[in-house]
Amino acid sequence: MSTIRIFTTVLFMLVSFWGNAQQASVHISPVNFSRVIINDDFWKPKIDKVATKTLDACIYQTEVNTGRIRNFEKAARAKGEKHEGIFYDDSDVYKAIEAMAYAIKLTGNKVLEQKADEWIDKIAAAQQADGYLNTYYTLTGLDKRWSDMDKHEDYCGGHMLEAAVAYFDATGKKKFLDVGKRWADHFDATFGPGKRNWVTGHQELELALVKLYKATGEKRYLTLADWLLSERGKNHGIGSQWKNGKGTDYSQDLLPVKEQSEITGHAVRAMYLYTGAADVAAHTGDQDYLKAMRRVWEDVVFRNMYITGAIGSAGKNEGFSKDYDLPNEQAYCETCASVGMVFWNQRMNSLTGKAEYIDVLERSLYNGALDGLSLSGDRFFYGNPLASQGNHSRREWFGTACCPSNIARLITSVGGYIYGQESNTIYINLFVGSESSFDLATSTMKIKTSTSYPWQGTVSCNISMRKKEKAAIAFRIPGWLRNTPAPGNLYSFLNQSNAAPTILVNGKLVAFKEENGYAIIEKEWEDGDTVVYTMPMEVRKISARKELVDDNYRMALQRGPIVYCVEGADNNGKAWNILSPSTAKFETEKFNVLDEKVISLVSTLPVLQIGADGASSKTVNQKVRAIPYYTWCNRGSNPMQVWLPTVYKDIKINY
Repeated sequence: MSTIRIFTTVLFMLVSFWGNAQQASVHISPVNFSRVIINDDFWKPKIDKVATKTLDACIYQTEVNTGRIRNFEKAARAKGEKHEGIFYDDSDVYKAIEAMAYAIKLTGNKVLEQKADEWIDKIAAAQQADGYLNTYYTLTGLDKRWSDMDKHEDYCGGHMLEAAVAYFDATGKKKFLDVGKRWADHFDATFGPGKRNWVTGHQELELALVKLYKATGEKRYLTLADWLLSERGKNHGIGSQWKNGKGTDYSQDLLPVKEQSEITGHAVRAMYLYTGAADVAAHTGDQDYLKAMRRVWEDVVFRNMYITGAIGSAGKNEGFSKDYDLPNEQAYCETCASVGMVFWNQRMNSLTGKAEYIDVLERSLYNGALDGLSLSGDRFFYGNPLASQGNHSRREWFGTACCPSNIARLITSVGGYIYGQESNTIYINLFVGSESSFDLATSTMKIKTSTSYPWQGTVSCNISMRKKEKAAIAFRIPGWLRNTPAPGNLYSFLNQSNAAPTILVNGKLVAFKEENGYAIIEKEWEDGDTVVYTMPMEVRKISARKELVDDNYRMALQRGPIVYCVEGADNNGKAWNILSPSTAKFETEKFNVLDEKVISLVSTLPVLQIGADGASSKTVNQKVRAIPYYTWCNRGSNPMQVWLPTVYKDIKINY
């Protein structure tokens, strides 16, 4: 090894040592999904549906209708057979196994576990002797591996690591985790200081390596994740995405991560990158990552986020264009990008202890992400527009099928986003019927949460204690309850509210301390204590900054965390001929969209109708119903709008 290479290696080891020696920067530690039991009326049926209908669809498509599993079988046989599908298809298998892992833990489904074990055996058999595993290159030419950074070898590997860790957490079985470790060790032996440079073309490996570090305790995986982040913005790129090695904004490679301040490029790649950076910051205490994450986060949320929490308006790059470019009908809003928003905002909450990140997480989860899955559980949206002329429909599958398994793994892991803990403070971030236990300084607290959220705002917690102990419980005060639709001033409520949360302990109203967006109560807890947290829910009207030209003279509707839309199925087949004056009053009404029980919003509004002569038009008053955005397009293709015109400008009567 040359003197220069030795010096480089030693220098990086010293930098890594001192970086890792910094105090970890975690204010709230999320409680792992495996420690949470979900019994919620809203989420439990969805989890059960994913564990059956959604995963059945994923299994069928993976085994029968596409070559995804066959590719692993062919790679294991090593007989020169042809690869089927796209070079990144392995990743969908891994994400499906990750969703299976969560579902197995939650439901105890032995048939699903048997299927996962069968797939894992085939994956293990396809792994090369040196740990490398990628069916595309195994079947098309191993001599070409690691030659193009945009061929998703590391992306597939990252999803494998995530799935392996999840399966180990859920079942205790180590076979898949051992496969993942062998792959990670191969990557670590190939790339790094004094070896080869590498820029992940589609980020994912960074966050996955941190998960592997947490599962194994082997710090070299965290160091490797940190090194991968440090490779960006240095013109190290090789392959189809780069020109003469020059970095691009498409994959966030123009600047080093710690110098970035603007959101650019492919939305999913960005979310996975920044999730990984936040993960590394959490474990190393690197404040430069945290500062960069805050700058970029503000650029996303303050200027580039839809009211549904979705991101990535442009289809041409599956991502971002310019600030305030948020069209509704042409919105791309990939489901995977909303899933990524959930990941990233949880990490930011963990890093800072601030509830505003969970506000954004909740908005993305209940609206932008959940819209990607049909109510039946076996149809999907890839993109999620905020307006339609009736030309959209949910699909059984896609050629690039990242979204079905991605939304499946998010829903089945929702238990991991509910609670957090820091010392003797328990944080309730999401309001989901569930139970979990928490180790305190000298005792154990078990919390059983009951709620009808998101339709009602009352959350009841029954406390079980091994012995008395002083501790704090912190309930998130949602932004929508504090007259803040989203952090920043991209959106505003037209109707301000004086509503405030209340807390009852054992039936008595108590005062609470408000800090970082949480309502915190502290006392010596006893076995049998009860806490009732109430958040008044009102119908809120939302306006957007004038820079969002598609939303000028329009308003959106929200109640609790749910964003609403009008769909033709409920409004005489039309959704674009409705006028909603800013003074209009909306009432709540129980309603069913297929078998989904929801709270709908109704009002009598002016509606334009075509006259009998086909040329003239008139305005009539009509009962208009708005339904939760995530439920639209489940009754066939229909016109739909989230943003309703408040003046006659832009009203259309043809659709």
